[in-house]
Amino acid sequence: MKLLVVGSGGREHAVIRKLKENPKAEKIYCAPGNGGISADAECVPVKATDIEGMVSFAKGQGVDFVVVTPDDPLVLGMVDALHAAGIRTFGPDKAAAQIEGSKVFSKNLMKKYGIPTAAYEVFSDPKAAIAYIEQRGEYPVVIKADGLALGKGVIIAQNQTEAVDALHSIMEDRVFGASGSQVVVEEFLTGPEVSVLAFCDGETVVPMVSSMDHKRALDGDQGLNTGGMGTVAPNIHYTPEVAQTCMERIFRPTIDAMKAEGRPFSGCLYFGLMLTSKGPYVIEYNCRFGDPETQVVLPLLETDLLEIMLAISEKRLAETEVRFSKDSAACVILASGGYPVKYETGKQISGLDAEGQVPGATVYHAGTKRDGDSYLTAGGRVLGVTCTAPDGEQAVRAAYAAAENISFEGMHLRRDIGAKNR
Repeated sequence: MKLLVVGSGGREHAVIRKLKENPKAEKIYCAPGNGGISADAECVPVKATDIEGMVSFAKGQGVDFVVVTPDDPLVLGMVDALHAAGIRTFGPDKAAAQIEGSKVFSKNLMKKYGIPTAAYEVFSDPKAAIAYIEQRGEYPVVIKADGLALGKGVIIAQNQTEAVDALHSIMEDRVFGASGSQVVVEEFLTGPEVSVLAFCDGETVVPMVSSMDHKRALDGDQGLNTGGMGTVAPNIHYTPEVAQTCMERIFRPTIDAMKAEGRPFSGCLYFGLMLTSKGPYVIEYNCRFGDPETQVVLPLLETDLLEIMLAISEKRLAETEVRFSKDSAACVILASGGYPVKYETGKQISGLDAEGQVPGATVYHAGTKRDGDSYLTAGGRVLGVTCTAPDGEQAVRAAYAAAENISFEGMHLRRDIGAKNR
């Protein structure tokens, strides 16, 4: 089979490394890919959001199966266009991708179908939103831009001044563009956070192993929100009892709700959960594999990923056994100095072999480019160093030990990944 993976980050590298395990994967393309991905797939200079270009390339190369992983092309309808061209895909169509593409849609869906989520109101007028927050007088308060915002469209305001500033920047200054035409204002929930990715084919939902993300840039959950500075799996707070509750109250009801709305969800659905004193609540949905959660979840997958994806595209997930290892995994992100704000690229990376790897770990490339026989930094999050081990502490120690072999000017990493998972 000829496969095409759409995207350019660490998540895509993790997907490709797993797809390579299937002997049917004769040829793998990645568009646009990155320097490290080029060691595992043929990178093609087509932008992830170029729907016409992607369909044209897939048809021209006789691609058999396309895996669309980033949110933007899914929300724009890339899967619909590929289906129209007769090409099989993994990923939700445009209607189903709205579960991430619009916070207003997802919150209203949860309210309509009784899926536990934080109390909220929707506003298209900043003055009305400010008046509502002032009237409630409860802080912190969560303010979310309606549309996609590169994972940065959620602001937790600690007081009225911060709330007003957030609403001005989102709705009037349009720092997230059209995504800020509406906002969701919701109550602030507390409790351990859990990420659960789930395979779905519109009818059946199969949760993967749970994980814990670390969003803040600095140790102790300080600093700005990032795309994720590291992950561990499984998440110790996600007990079998919690998993059962989530299946009954969240996972199954969400799949049934999407089907009832005429938007059956096929692909990977990400559940961002908060384990509150009242039980698990949904913080957010994503319509695709999380990043860097994928970098710890897929290494623990024992069933062949391509076979699962093909089963999903053929609506036979219920007949497919999905198994995960009992081991643990940890991923430490190596980022450019200054990320997630201003950072420099083009820095020489030391410690990687010709394949962009280090002994004893799997290095997933998120923002690199090839420069002859070496690699340069080309993004904010540069590399994800992942190790598996029989328990979480061993996996974390191994990941940090492997990360010590790698260096580049200004390299930044958190030193407490997994500390809350003990």
